[in-house]
Order: sequence, then structure tokens, then C-alpha cells
Amino acid sequence: MFPPVDQSVLQSNPDFANLYNKLTNVILNPDGSTKDHPAAKERRRVKQELDKHRLREAKHHLLTRAIATVSPPPVDQPSTTTQHRRPQHQQPALPEPLLDLLLLLPPLLSPSTPSLDAPSTALLLSHPPLSSLPDLAPDLTALLSSHLRSSALNLARIANPTTNPSYLHRQIPSLAASTGALLDAEISAYDALAAARLRTLTALAALLDTYARCLARLLRALEAKHGVVARSLDLRAADVSLRAQHGLAAVETALHTTRGEVYTPEAKVALKNYALHLRDAKARTGERIRGLTAELADYGVGVKGGEAKERTMREMARVYREMGRQMEDARGDIHRLQKGS
Repeated sequence: MFPPVDQSVLQSNPDFANLYNKLTNVILNPDGSTKDHPAAKERRRVKQELDKHRLREAKHHLLTRAIATVSPPPVDQPSTTTQHRRPQHQQPALPEPLLDLLLLLPPLLSPSTPSLDAPSTALLLSHPPLSSLPDLAPDLTALLSSHLRSSALNLARIANPTTNPSYLHRQIPSLAASTGALLDAEISAYDALAAARLRTLTALAALLDTYARCLARLLRALEAKHGVVARSLDLRAADVSLRAQHGLAAVETALHTTRGEVYTPEAKVALKNYALHLRDAKARTGERIRGLTAELADYGVGVKGGEAKERTMREMARVYREMGRQMEDARGDIHRLQKGS
């Protein structure tokens, strides 16, 4: 079978379409072989011989299979109730030599069985049941014919499911033609399925292409409708961003200039010296606070367990302040007396 080619490819390439049609219809066979080969006649002769061998092997296989699967006809059962109730010994409908022959022939005819030598073959043919084969041939042929006809009826029933079972035997001669027609229909259906898949893929590709074109047109329409506004907003945003950057640069420049104008080198040196003085004063203040804290600790202030001493010192301070006020009052009185005298 040739690989399918997209119809759009053939339509868009007329020369390739002509070449493809010539190859598929004139030069090549459906299996890809050439029609005009020098050894075509010899190949046809070999093919015919091969078909004959295949037919002979098929017949051999059918007969071997039929002999291996054939079963003797069912034994007639008695119809009376008494006979059903009492078990009786039934004789087989086929002769015992024929049954032995049916059991012996399948292994002998099987291709997988190793071939026997001449003495063994002569020994088998000279003893029953093979020695009675000419006498048993009519019964064996009738049994195989019945079995093959039953198998053919089953095949006819499968090939013609709508036919009345009473007329299935009429379809047996046309089984080969029906089977060939079914095989040809299967091949045609497979080719049609491949072509349908190719058409589906082509339609899908066309649909996707149409969808892409629709999206492109939609984008162009949206851009034509909203593109001016979007570009205007974008430009405005860029302008605002540039202005903000310019303002930031101007502020940084002004700050640097102001610092240079306000803080002269002398002022910077003075500020550094003042910062050093403040750090030194902070250190001295810390040392003074630690000294006063130690002195207060001697008087019981801020020390655990020195509350009584702290109260005594507070009382002494209060008395001292009171005595100081009294001394001031006395000095004032003396000063007034001196002025009056």
C-alpha cells in the first residue's frame, strides 16, 4: 500500500500529482513492485507454482485437521422409560478398526512428527488398522465428508448471518468467493480509514489555520480600537516616570549644593570638635553620676537594707535645711537692728 498523500499537496503541486498518479496507476503495483519488470513472466510462473503448492498444503492441512477433530456419530439412545432406567451396554456405531484408524492417522500425518524409516513404515502398513485402509476408505471418506460439510456450514453461517439456516448449504460453493470478497472489503475499508484519517488531519490543520487567522484579525481589531489609548497611556506613564527621575536628580543636586553652602569647612571642623566635646562631657557626666551614686550608697540611698540609714540622713538634711532657714532669719533680724541703730 502506498503512503497516503494530502490532497492539498497534490492540488498545490500539479506536477507532483501527475507523477504520483503515474506511479500508482501505471508503473507500480499496489504492493510497491514494478509492473514492467524483465522477470515478470518468470515471477508469475513461480507465483502460480507457489499457489498450487499452497493449495495442496491447504488441502493436506484441512484433511489432517478433519481427521484429528472428527468425532463418531452419536449412539442411538433407547426411547422407552424402562430402557432409560436400566443401564445397558451400547455398541459403537463405527467399526473398531475405523476408530483405531482415526486415532492413528493424525500423528502420522502431522508435519511435526519425525519421519519413519522404511522398515517401520512397512511394518505399520502390514498390520491393522493401516492394512485395512482400502476396506475402511469408504466409511472414512463418508465420515470426513460429513465433518467437512459441518465445518463448511459453520463458515457459511458466519459469512451469511442473515441467511435462513435451511438454505446455508447453498452458500458452501461460494465460500471462497465470499471470503475473498470479505478480505478485499477489509483492505478497502483499511484504505478508506487511512484516507479518512488523512482528510481529518487536513481538515484539522485547515481549522487551526483558520483559527489562527481569526485570532490575528481579532488582535488587529483590538489594536486598532484600543491601541491609540494604550500607547497614549504608555507615553504618559513614561513621561511621568522621566519627570519623577528628573525631580529626584534635582533634589539630590540641591541637597548637595545646600550642604556645601551651609556647612563650610570651618563649620564642619567646629561641628566635629563640638561632637568630640559632647562625647567627652557625656563621659565625664557618667563618671560623676557613678561617683554620686557611690556616695549616696554610703548614706544608705539606693542600697538594699539601708532604709533606716536613709531615713536618718533624710531627717538630718531636713533639720539642716530648717537650721539654715533659722540662720537666715537671724541674719535678717540683725541686719535690720543694725540699720535701726
